[in-house]
Amino acid sequence: MEHIVLFISGGELIVVVFFALLFFGADAIPGLARTIGKGMREFNKATNDLKREFENQTSDIKQDFNKLTEKIEKDGSDVKRKIEEELKD
Repeated sequence: MEHIVLFISGGELIVVVFFALLFFGADAIPGLARTIGKGMREFNKATNDLKREFENQTSDIKQDFNKLTEKIEKDGSDVKRKIEEELKD
């Protein structure tokens, strides 16, 4: 699981909490925190769903690309072998 790194020092965090208390009041802070937490969970869920969908869609392309690469390598080996046989004769 990825962690979000906040670039806030302890002093700055205290100032942010102080202003939050001034603007919203002590009673509203828990509800606000719950709302922010719920929003972050939904955002992470949506992000994970998009990643999973992208990987599912690109897996077919990767398989097709790998098959094509194998065929090209095989054909190249066949051409190389035929050229070497012709040069021996």
